Amino acid sequence: MFFIIAIVAIAASIPITAIVTDHQRRMVRMKKEFIREEIELEQIKQQNFIAETEKMKLELEKMKLDYTADHVAPLPEKKELEQLN
Repeated sequence: MFFIIAIVAIAASIPITAIVTDHQRRMVRMKKEFIREEIELEQIKQQNFIAETEKMKLELEKMKLDYTADHVAPLPEKKELEQLN
C-alpha cells in the first residue's frame, strides 16, 4: 500500500516540479532583461553627462572670452604715451 502511495506522490510531484522550474526560468529571464535595460540606461546617462559637461565647458569658455573682450582696455595711442612722459 505504501508503495502505491509513493508512486502516486512521485507521479504528482513531476508536473509540480516542472511548473516551479519553468517559473524560476521565467523569473531569471525577466531579471536578466531588467539588468540589461538598467545597464543600457546607465550608459545613456553617462553619455548624457559627458555631453552636458562638454557643453558647460564650452559655455564657460565663451563667457570667459566675452568677459575679457568686454573688459580689456584699448591700448593707448602713441601720442598719449608721449604726453605722459
